[in-house]
Amino acid sequence: MTSLITTELVILDADQGTESSAVIRALAATIAEQDRANSADGLAAAAIAREEKTPTGVPGGIAIPHARTEAVTEPSLAMARLNPPVDFGAKDGPADLVFMIAAPEGAGKDHLKLLSKLARSLVKKDFVASLRAAATEQEIVDLVETALGLRETPEEATPTEAAPTGGAPTTTEPTPTSAAPTESPASSTDNPRRVVAVTACPTGIAHTYMAADALAQAGSEMGIDVVTETQGSSGTTPIDQAVIDAADAVVFAVDVDVRDKARFAGKPYVQVPVKAGIDDPQGLITKALAEADAPNGRRITAAHAADDSSDAQSGSRESVGAHLKRVLLTGVSYMIPFVAAGGLLMALGFLLGGFDIPDYAEDIVLGNSLWNLPTEYGDLALGPVGAYLGAVAFQIGNLSMSFLVAALAGYIAFGIADRPGIAPGFTVGAVAVLMGAGFIGGIIGGLLAGYIAHWIGSFAAPRWLRGLMPVVIIPLVASLVSSGLMFMVLGGPISALTKGLDSWLSSMTGTAAVILGLILGTMMAVDLGGPVNKVAYSFAVAGLAAGSVENPVPWEIMATVMAAGMVPPLAMALATAVRPRIFSQAEKENGKAAWLLGAAFISEGAIPFAASDPLRVIPASVVGAGVTGGMTMAFSVTSQAPHGGVFVFFAIDSFLLFLLSVVVGTIISALLVLALKIFVRKGGAAGLAEATAPSAATATAAATTDSTTGTDSTTGTDSTTGSGSADEANPTEPVSSNADSTRV
Repeated sequence: MTSLITTELVILDADQGTESSAVIRALAATIAEQDRANSADGLAAAAIAREEKTPTGVPGGIAIPHARTEAVTEPSLAMARLNPPVDFGAKDGPADLVFMIAAPEGAGKDHLKLLSKLARSLVKKDFVASLRAAATEQEIVDLVETALGLRETPEEATPTEAAPTGGAPTTTEPTPTSAAPTESPASSTDNPRRVVAVTACPTGIAHTYMAADALAQAGSEMGIDVVTETQGSSGTTPIDQAVIDAADAVVFAVDVDVRDKARFAGKPYVQVPVKAGIDDPQGLITKALAEADAPNGRRITAAHAADDSSDAQSGSRESVGAHLKRVLLTGVSYMIPFVAAGGLLMALGFLLGGFDIPDYAEDIVLGNSLWNLPTEYGDLALGPVGAYLGAVAFQIGNLSMSFLVAALAGYIAFGIADRPGIAPGFTVGAVAVLMGAGFIGGIIGGLLAGYIAHWIGSFAAPRWLRGLMPVVIIPLVASLVSSGLMFMVLGGPISALTKGLDSWLSSMTGTAAVILGLILGTMMAVDLGGPVNKVAYSFAVAGLAAGSVENPVPWEIMATVMAAGMVPPLAMALATAVRPRIFSQAEKENGKAAWLLGAAFISEGAIPFAASDPLRVIPASVVGAGVTGGMTMAFSVTSQAPHGGVFVFFAIDSFLLFLLSVVVGTIISALLVLALKIFVRKGGAAGLAEATAPSAATATAAATTDSTTGTDSTTGTDSTTGSGSADEANPTEPVSSNADSTRV
């Protein structure tokens, strides 16, 4: 195994600027210079993106930025001891010790165990003190490799092996299940309280294990038996079920879903982000035990419904609106793969078999084969082979699309009641299709099935019945009640509403169609992948299956939504290419990637721009996307594919008009955002002068920036980019005063 850290990867007592992004870029460049990464920019972008999700600063003046990315060719540790310290989001202040963990996308478990062991070692006060006292790069390497168990340590150099407290010796073990100090607390008291904890972060390298060790150590100090399960990249060994059954409460310190959460059914619990497990482990244990002591404390029900991100962020109960948004978006996210595969296959079927392939497809696939090609098919088919292959593709796609409403309902119910809700949800979705209730029936049926399943699961069943609840009782009763209501009460009215909506949409022509396109285009750009965007997209996708040659309106809506969603990232890419001087270095790099993201219909490619300057980027995006939506509907452009942008050209009728609509909207948004940045930021001629005279702009920016806080006195936003970067220090390249340089 190659060494994870060398003296060339250590930077001591360096000034890396005042921004976490600058420190990350410097460490990424150091790793790339040692041929351990093929792209310093790629590694830095991945680590900064991870930093934006959850800051990696932890108590004690430490930060652990990390990333798993294809840009890394060899697992590596780069370390910087900073002077001055830099804020990485820790509650107790800036960090002077920064370890950057860089792992390849397919890193082996041995390396990941070592990386996670380093993270655990950083919980130890003696180890951290040794790092601060080290005089040379080689001393740092020796300390780290000793902590990782890669070399033997003399007796006098054992502080990295000693736990900060006597009750948490397990923090020196490399395995993910070792943070389970079940013996030490038990020896100090006859009847200790017991808590089990699960920790997990998106990357699964650092925070997962640090939170586990912090909780174990805090439990030892409090005289409480804490057993942890780390669901990280280096593997997971579940806590024994007997230990869970004997526990008083559960702590979920996670940024991702907990695997097999049903094991904890009936237990009092708290759920918080993984970083809270590092920042306040004693507080979490106290809260968990308070839930256990409270008569109405939170319990994981038999349906083990998962808490949403709002719970994770605040520890409070979610609002009704947040709950509905979560479960609806859960249904949409699981439905989209059915639609994406089905829509593209149907489009391929039309391409090979002609637009009248629906009239022949079923007869061809059932009565013919590659050795018995059809003789009867439409005039537009690409011969007998094209007709047969087109019929096969069309039928597969059509069958995939037939799951659309059932999948939507099933996974809405899943979002409410977890796995016990899936069967009732799929069943009521199928009933909605049979009744002609469409996707509206699927949404209502999924909510109904999910809440019924959740309600049944909330009953305190006897122990002998608990095993049957999620696999028999809940699916049986919830399916019977929800589907029965859909058949006998709800299906008819919803079907009538659906037919009325379809008739109204189909009748839209001329000005009415343009207005609809304008509305849909605006919705696609107003929050760039957020709830409003998803409502418009879900509306288009859900109606896709109803489209036909005779009724192309659903296909027109799909084309409109896709074209409008491409505009914001393409506009930002164009703007950075036309006038790069008014954008930060990070924005210019994002602009290069936004070309591809926009072309592929990934609206989120504009999020970095909107996040740093929402009051200019979002209005400009909305105007251009709205124009594109109106033009697409006016041209009656259709798309039978739900995603893919220009890469599914074969599924888009009148593709040149589709492109024209996108180009016009892109130009409008790009010009608007440039105008707003140039003329509104400083006001008319001053803004224009800044854009055309970079040296003067730099002087102006310096004069209007608070020397201690780094904020623009005009906008009140961060204008620093990190003085450690050569690119950013270029005096001829002013940085946008409205750009947050920590974003990528």
